[in-house]
Amino acid sequence: MSGVNGGNQDVDIDLGRVISAVWERKGRILGATIVAAALALVGTSLMKPSYKGETRLLIESRSPNLSGGDAAAQANDPLLDSLNITSQAQLLQSTDLIKRVARDLNLARLKEFDPAAQSFLPDPLVLIGLKQDPMSLDPEDRVIQEFREKLDVYAVENSRVIAIEFSSRDPKLAADIPNRMAEVYLQLQSGAKLDTHSETAKWLEPEIANLTQKVKEAEKKVADYRSSNGLFQTTETNSFSTQQLNDISTELARIRGERANAEARAENVRTALKAGRASDTLSDVVGSQVIQRLKEAEANLQAQISDSSTSLLEGHPRLKGLRGQLSGIRQQIESETKKILASLENEAEMSRIRERQLMGQLNGLKADSAKAGEEEVGLRALEREATAQRQLLETYLARYREASSRLEGNSSPADARVVSKAVEPSEPYFPKIIPIIIVVSLATFIFGCLIVIVIELFSGRALRPSSVRELDDETVPVADASAPAAAAAPLPVHQMQAEAARFDRPESARESAKTAAALAYAKIAEQSLSEKESEAEEAVAEVDDSGFTIGSVAHYLQRHDVPVAIAISPGGDEGSTATVMLAREIAESGRSVVLVDMTGSAAPTQMMGENPKLPGITDLLCGETAFGDAIHPDRLSDAHIIPHGASDPARAMRGVDRLSMIIDALADAYDLVLIECGPAEIAGISRLTRNAMAEIVLSVPGFKDEEVAELVTDFEAAGYSNLLVMAQTADRHSPRPGKRRAA
Repeated sequence: MSGVNGGNQDVDIDLGRVISAVWERKGRILGATIVAAALALVGTSLMKPSYKGETRLLIESRSPNLSGGDAAAQANDPLLDSLNITSQAQLLQSTDLIKRVARDLNLARLKEFDPAAQSFLPDPLVLIGLKQDPMSLDPEDRVIQEFREKLDVYAVENSRVIAIEFSSRDPKLAADIPNRMAEVYLQLQSGAKLDTHSETAKWLEPEIANLTQKVKEAEKKVADYRSSNGLFQTTETNSFSTQQLNDISTELARIRGERANAEARAENVRTALKAGRASDTLSDVVGSQVIQRLKEAEANLQAQISDSSTSLLEGHPRLKGLRGQLSGIRQQIESETKKILASLENEAEMSRIRERQLMGQLNGLKADSAKAGEEEVGLRALEREATAQRQLLETYLARYREASSRLEGNSSPADARVVSKAVEPSEPYFPKIIPIIIVVSLATFIFGCLIVIVIELFSGRALRPSSVRELDDETVPVADASAPAAAAAPLPVHQMQAEAARFDRPESARESAKTAAALAYAKIAEQSLSEKESEAEEAVAEVDDSGFTIGSVAHYLQRHDVPVAIAISPGGDEGSTATVMLAREIAESGRSVVLVDMTGSAAPTQMMGENPKLPGITDLLCGETAFGDAIHPDRLSDAHIIPHGASDPARAMRGVDRLSMIIDALADAYDLVLIECGPAEIAGISRLTRNAMAEIVLSVPGFKDEEVAELVTDFEAAGYSNLLVMAQTADRHSPRPGKRRAA
């Protein structure tokens, strides 16, 4: 906040003062809370209680299955989608349904549903014209209007259940009305289905009579066309011509097979006779009974000749007679074989003749079949028309039978059923005395506290200037007298030198240099508190005795949680050595610190790294090494170092824009990022600082006071006011226990 109390300085809210103001007025706040709770108790006790009843309906398909088959799945029934459930909930709130329930229960006689007719006092809002006179409406409309205000119908989420809630001052009426609404709804739904079936049956009766006549005419046209064109049918799918064509085709295939078989058998016998093979190798010859008898006779004669040749000479007449008989039998076998061949040839010829006859018949039937096909086009058109009329007639008949069977009242139940009836409530749902009292009490208490807070803020008593906190931060820290000089909190150079200028302690040329630097920061020194002057004198005296040591700078950086510090060493490697000792001093105090070697001589790398060729900052800027590979531990302390690196420094400076990202990443991981820049110029520091509030450490061991004052003046002229001077590498006191002494 700004602009408060007539000044332009920024202010903060004093939370302690706000809490104290609320506590001071706790009596009034609690008193108001108790009064509000009492009024809430009286008010809720005087209210007339209201009771609420609830009936629940489940929307589901309840059409009976009259087809005799399995019931179809109802998951995709349009009746059960979410839009239909919402529509049914709106139907329960329809005016017709409410009117019927109001008439059945005679609600117009009750004052609760028609308060305007039974009230003796006029409504003030009606008198001043802000509200319509309810008496100008019909009594039934007034009842419906009051009925709707007490009715709440909604679909239960993620279900097909509809809840009917009704509130009334009469607990019995609160249960009777939703139950009656459910009954009337089911009756209306069932009646609507009966009306639908009745209208369907009435509409189907003349349609069925008309379709019956059309089916008869269409079937008569089919029969007349078939008989006039000779399109006789043997089966439901085949005509007479088609059947003949199929039969002749089958017979032709059989005759062709027999002819081929006979020709093959005759050719086999003919080839055997020409080759002189024995006839008993042919199946057709062997199968002949004549051949079999001749073969038996031949075998007998050969046996007799064999027997007689053993006892008779070759020229014996008996042997000659037997051989003559054998020759005659063989001639008979050969003659019979030729007859078999001729029979096979005759059989093949008969098959060829039969094949030619069947081919002629087949060609004639094909011509007749083509003609019949053209005529069947018209027949099929007539059949399609007759089939369509017949199917439509069958569909109408089925629907008519179904609609006729559901014309009775119990045959068409509503597509809903009551799953939970309302019961007479025993406790009122309003008013809830205890919750109302608690809410009113809490609201009154919170409102009272807010009023007190707003009053304190607008009066200015709860505000404080924010410069008080800034002034506390700007005060000069004082070193602990019991601690060694190295442990004393360091003073920023502009504060130390400004405080030194407040005391007239002329000493040689060193004092004149400090006085010159103090004049540059006189404005800041004027903001110091007067009660700290003695402590500042002791601190300056300590600085005069021991200088700005490594320990004091380390203590300052830790105390103020400085995340990034830039070390400038105008003296070269001697100043870089002091920066290395500063990093080790901070690491030994338990803080995580990393030193980035940005010097040209790589002196910090040689002091802290095990190998001067380790990858470091130049490699990171060139993108030649990973981030984690560029961080290495100090060989003598717990500090870490990012060495100078082995890449070309000129090429690394082309990627110097990446340096800010690297420093930000290190600041997130370490308590302090210490960047050693060596004898860098003031103009080259801007890329590292990015703003004038960066902490800069001037590492100037061995420098004279006049030289230090000149450096401070130059940096201050360039806009860098946050300077820390590290002029001494070690304290005059003995080192602290557990710490290395900077050498």
